[in-house]
Parts: sequence; C-alpha cells; structure tokens
Amino acid sequence: MSEIREIKIGLVSISDRASKKVYEDLGLPNLKDWLSKAIISPWRAIEKLVPDEKELISKTLINLVDDLNCDLVLTTGGTGPAKRDVTPEATLAVGDKELPGFGEQMRQVSLNFVPTAILSRQTAVIRNSTLIINLPGQPKAIRETLEGLRDSSGRNVVKGIFAAVPYGIELIGGPLLMLNDEICKAYRPKKK
Repeated sequence: MSEIREIKIGLVSISDRASKKVYEDLGLPNLKDWLSKAIISPWRAIEKLVPDEKELISKTLINLVDDLNCDLVLTTGGTGPAKRDVTPEATLAVGDKELPGFGEQMRQVSLNFVPTAILSRQTAVIRNSTLIINLPGQPKAIRETLEGLRDSSGRNVVKGIFAAVPYGIELIGGPLLMLNDEICKAYRPKKK
C-alpha cells in the first residue's frame, strides 16, 4: 500500500528563448495551474527553466530525482523534430525503463486537434522510483494531453495520460496521488 505524504513534482520547461528571457515562459505556469485543479493530495512543485541543451536537461532531471527526491517530473517543450529539440534524448539517457505508451497516447489525443501532432516525440521513463514524462510545449496541448478529449457535454471520450499517473507512481513505490475526478479520473484496477 502506498503511503500518504506530500508529493514532490518537478516541473521543467525547456526553451532556449524563455530561458534567455526573450519571452515569458508559459509552460510552467499553465502546467502548475492545471495540476492545482487536478490534484487533491498535498503536493508541491519544484520548478526549473532550462535551454534546449541535452546535457543540461539530463543533469536537471537527475538533480530532481536523485537529489531533490521528486516523485514525478513533468517536462514541457523540446519534443518536436527541430535540431534543438532534444528533450526525449535527454530523458531516455537518464531513464531505467521506457514507458512509450505515454507518448503514444499524447499523440493520439493531440491528433484530434492538429495533424502535426504526428511530429511530436514525447515519451516517459522511470528513473529509480520516479516517473518522468515529456509533455508538449504549447499550454493548450499540455492541458489536452493531460486531461484528454471531452465531448460537448464535458464527458471524457479520449483519456488523457494523467489518468494513469497515480497508479503508475504507486507501482514504482511512490506515494498515493489523489485526483479531482471532475478534472481527471485516476485509473486504478479493482481489487479482488
């Protein structure tokens, strides 16, 4: 049984221009806002803003997991096909196990909105007992991939990836993560 305690969530925005203050980063505030609506367990965010540099991204992820003991790390940005987009490579370099289903589902959700979603390269890994997930860079796409696709009545018709996150964290030895069912209903198998 997972313990109930404050959950530490690392939030990493990856952007050359935002890290140089050319423009304001929108990934972190939008991600934090969505999480504050979706998570009802006690949690706190540890935020980082870094440029698209593979070694620095990997070093940041290692720091969040190994030194700061985050239970979950969410990255935003750097997952496209452009030369500077190296977030998946940096993430795979530090992971113990890859969880490709997260990327597959994010692309499935995003394809309902934009045909270019097929160009995205999001993925997820486990490092030690931490789940690390690469999210898209656009705030609207972040919400859509986390929450899923809803019909006009608000009913969830395509599950977002965050429904699997609480159970995934529990499976790797992390704490209990409770969600607001109105935003995102967590999937947990029925106990026999």
